[in-house]
Amino acid sequence: MIGFGYVRTPLGQIHYAECGTGEPVLLLHQTPRSWDEYREVLPLLGGTGHRAIAMDTLGFGSSAPPPEHTIEAYADGTLALMDALGLDTAAVAGHHTGGVIAVEVAARAPGRVSRLVLSSTPLIDAEARRRRAGRQTVDHVTEREDGSHLVELWQGRAGFYPPGRPELLVRFVRDALAAWPDLAGGHRAVGAYRMEDRLGLIRCPVLCVGAAGDPFAFPELRPLAGRLPGASVAVIEHGMVPLEFQAAAFARVVAAFLAGEEFAAALPWQ
Repeated sequence: MIGFGYVRTPLGQIHYAECGTGEPVLLLHQTPRSWDEYREVLPLLGGTGHRAIAMDTLGFGSSAPPPEHTIEAYADGTLALMDALGLDTAAVAGHHTGGVIAVEVAARAPGRVSRLVLSSTPLIDAEARRRRAGRQTVDHVTEREDGSHLVELWQGRAGFYPPGRPELLVRFVRDALAAWPDLAGGHRAVGAYRMEDRLGLIRCPVLCVGAAGDPFAFPELRPLAGRLPGASVAVIEHGMVPLEFQAAAFARVVAAFLAGEEFAAALPWQ
């Protein structure tokens, strides 16, 4: 059963959901989602002897807004949650923006991250920042009196979601509205991050997970892993941008990595 809670931190209240007991694994979501991105993952990981915790990043879901939308500020919130929950160390897994935040957490506090999972995580270096500069973000819409911006928001993401699964888009739109009006804050934070200065500070074992149907991040799977000597790589063959679509495969490969087990380089989605 999934439980919910808030913690008070110097940065404001932070909301989280959790399932299971045992060694903690902290799950960080993409922009502009919330803990709900891990709704299906939590009981799967929680059933493998782990305390699976999915937080709402500052500024998203039901957590307090950050002082500014930067990866560094989001990482402050992540470490504040760990402090409030009494977690000296934890495995950390992040998807898209969550993966970038996880990089910063592991770089800033290497002694507190036991293992690191970077799922569909972009490599943000000088070339990536140049490409993103001035480019409109995927969720950019202008509020209109007739509500048509909500349709535009839905349609802008629909091509990256599996057909016949409108309930996944409903969940995305609900989270997007919770983060309104600054849906793009997380995207801008990613685009400004100097990841190349931080990757060399990571000391724990790393697993890079790629979803083969993710046009944004999958091309960067191998280049990112190449910047992390010794990193393992796993490919979810039928995965896409929404983590919910590949929850079973994601939970399976994360549990195997946390247990120190060997796993195939390519995992079929089930």
